[in-house]
Amino acid sequence: MKAWPLLFLLISPWVNAITLDELQQRFTEQPVVRAHFAQARTIKDLPQPLRSQGEMVIARDQGLLWQQQTPFAMTLMLNDSRMVQIINNQQPQVITAQNNPQMFQFNHLLRALFQADRQVLEKNFRIDFQEQGEGRWTLSLTPLTTPLDRIFATIVLSGQTYLETIHLNDKQGDVTEITFSQHRLLPAALTDEERQRFAAY
Repeated sequence: MKAWPLLFLLISPWVNAITLDELQQRFTEQPVVRAHFAQARTIKDLPQPLRSQGEMVIARDQGLLWQQQTPFAMTLMLNDSRMVQIINNQQPQVITAQNNPQMFQFNHLLRALFQADRQVLEKNFRIDFQEQGEGRWTLSLTPLTTPLDRIFATIVLSGQTYLETIHLNDKQGDVTEITFSQHRLLPAALTDEERQRFAAY
């Protein structure tokens, strides 16, 4: 559970004195967002962070496609009805509300994070939104509900024009940092290849 990557890619045009409501509006206005990700997980008692990288696509109507390329191939697809994970072309692991209600609830909260859905966030997190000046912002979330409160101490998102970093601080003292770069908004619709990938899962 704790080893699964938690993925969030939020977008906002540059503004001064930006608010959480403005973030929510702008995040939901982007139909498709693509980006490169680099993840570093620092685990106590390990001398070096565990690193991975790859590409991701967030489509407002279809969901999230996370494709890790190194150090091993892993595909993660998340939408409103299921979560599918495939590691090194092995048999897919499928999670739904029927076979794992708690995990499904967890995934539903992730979708709310992608959209900065204030109503859902306020129900499940203590929120600290800070406008940092020059268009920069941070969104600190302290989980209040299960299962998030059993896993994470805090989740901190920060960025400017785009979301740039996510810090995941878990209850055992491990830290995961995800950095996003090479953001692409065009084409505004899924390509044929991307559509086929979503359909395949």
